[in-house]
Amino acid sequence: QVQLVESGGGLVQPGGSLRLSCAPSGIIFSINAMGWYRQAPGKQRELVAVINSGGSTNYADSVKGRFTISRDFAKNTVHLQMNSLSPEDTAVYYCNVKNYRRDYWGQGTQVTVSS
Repeated sequence: QVQLVESGGGLVQPGGSLRLSCAPSGIIFSINAMGWYRQAPGKQRELVAVINSGGSTNYADSVKGRFTISRDFAKNTVHLQMNSLSPEDTAVYYCNVKNYRRDYWGQGTQVTVSS
């Protein structure tokens, strides 16, 4: 079964940057969208950013202007460049891939923003 492999999380100081990456362990056909969600302690999982098959993007209001999602269509990888990080961005970040059949989820990667 195909899994999503995430990398790039960690501890960063406020104002710093991190880049998350996600790649499927195998082939996923007919991808409609790839994106990132996050879940902070005691909160529901929320959409951070998504990029569809046409390259259009959508961002949560809280990250607009600071985060950038990008996709390597040849490798079917998705990246999330996170700049100007604040403690409010602390959460587990999950990669998500949607195709015509189902959603795929990564195992999550911890992002902690703290001085």
